[in-house]
Order: sequence, then C-alpha cells, then structure tokens
Amino acid sequence: MFRRTPRVFAASLAVTALALGACAEKTTDTPTPGDSPSAATFPVTVGSLTLEQRPEKIVSLSATATEMLFAIGAGPQVTAVDDQSNFPADAPKTDLSGYQPNAEAVAAKDPDLVVLSDDRNKIVEQLTTLKIPVYQTPAAQTLDDSYRQITELGTLTGNADAAADVVQRMKDDITKIVAEVPQRAQAPTYFHELGPELYTATSKTFIGSIYSLAGLENIADAADADGKNGGYPQLSQEVIVDADPDFVFLSDVKCCQQSAATVKARSGWGSLTAVRQDQVVELDDDIASRWGPRVVDLLRTIVDATAKAAE
Repeated sequence: MFRRTPRVFAASLAVTALALGACAEKTTDTPTPGDSPSAATFPVTVGSLTLEQRPEKIVSLSATATEMLFAIGAGPQVTAVDDQSNFPADAPKTDLSGYQPNAEAVAAKDPDLVVLSDDRNKIVEQLTTLKIPVYQTPAAQTLDDSYRQITELGTLTGNADAAADVVQRMKDDITKIVAEVPQRAQAPTYFHELGPELYTATSKTFIGSIYSLAGLENIADAADADGKNGGYPQLSQEVIVDADPDFVFLSDVKCCQQSAATVKARSGWGSLTAVRQDQVVELDDDIASRWGPRVVDLLRTIVDATAKAAE
C-alpha cells in the first residue's frame, strides 16, 4: 500500500499492488504474546495517544497493521478488521472499508483502539470526537518506519516484548539475506510493475529500497529524477523496451491477471532480456504491497529470483 499511484490509475485498477491485493499463500509464523495483560504496564503513551488500559477490542482498517498486530501476538485482542485484511486467514474480516471508512460503522464495533494507515473521510477526527482512540500507521518510507510501527503497536497493545522479538528477527533475517547477495561487476536492471498501465516505483520508495538491498538497478529512476511523481512514475512501453531490463517483477498478478505469458505477448516485449531469459517474476500482490513482517519474504523472493543473474 505504500504511496498511492495517481488517481486515474487507482480508479482503473481499483485494487493495485500499492493497494491491498488478494490473499497471500505464503505464511509467516505468529508468535504468542510476549507480555501477559498483568505484565504490561498501563497507561502507555505513543506520540499524542495515551491508553489507560490494555485494549481488548481492536479494530484494524489496514491490512498491513492487521499483519503487524497478529505477528506480535495481539491477534486475540483484534475483534474486527477491514475487508482487505486477508492475512492471517483467521483475522476477523468484516465489510469495514479502509478506503471509504465510515465512523458510525467502526463505532458500532465498540472498539477501544482503532488502527489505520490513511486518514480518509476525516475518519481520525470523527473517531476522536467519538472518544475512540486512534493509532495511525502511514505507508512506510523506510524499513525503520516499519520497525517503529511494530514497536509502537507492541507498546499500545501490551505486547512490547513480542514486538521487539519480531523486529529483531526481521533485522536478523534481512541481514542474512543481504549477505547472500552475490558480488557483481554490474548490477542487474529491473522493472517493477504496479499495474498494466506501467506505473512503477523508483529506488526512492519503500519497495525500491528493498530492490536496492538485493543489489539491483532500477530502470525507472531517471523517469522521476526530480521527484515530481513522488517516486511512482508511469513509463511508456518504448522506454521499457529501450531500457531492456534484465528482470521484470509483476506485482499485479492477482489484481490484474498479469503473468510472464501476458508480458511476453505485449507488443515489443518479446525481445526483452527478462522475457528471453525467463526472468519475469510473478510476485504475490499482497506481500509486494505491504510493509509488515512479510517484507522479509519479499526480499527473499527477489534475491532468490536474481541469484543466478550473469555478472
């Protein structure tokens, strides 16, 4: 979900790779709570939010936040999640919307904490007026943003120890994976596809930073060198064909039915190195669009897919 693409693109895709895609198949272990209710000390304060008691009726309007909450062992405290929260499978999914949130519908769940990523429809102000505590987890710009959000959710839910364990495990796993990236004389190039309209993400975005960890060079960087597109430019077919990326990564597999076969069938794309060498990688839309603990899985997929690239 990172930064949204331009509205015209979002409207045409409805749910893109930057939005929250279909259900992921890959699983991540969910720890048991690191802190018992009796061990957690309340009140706690994170930023301007203070909770007097441990929340037991949490509503999540963010698929990434839902993954974070369950990863830190706060799952039993979550009583309702939005319609895009499809991981883990046992999350209490409802028809609540994170895109068009309705304060009355959320309030009807009688939450003692609402977690969301986007302040749409002035939902934060409305919930605050209703005396409902709100914690916002904006789309991460860096891995440190992800670590901070997980840590703060641990504090707010009374699961600080488990959250610290999740963060440390993420850091350790990422360090290990990065150490496996082969030393190359020249970095392989890639194109990360957000949707068939050819919107993409540069190295200055969260997703771009993950590719950088994998030692890859982004063909889209020049298209938004001044940052006017916020790191999410739309490329033309001609630009992509001329750049001839070594790899094409698709994060629009489930939302938009794109595949190695559909890429090969595009006009002029059959000559791409990525196509000729069978290096079109179909990502899991969800894992590629969220910034929770499964970002480790995304990095692993990218590194594994590019491990045999010629130097």
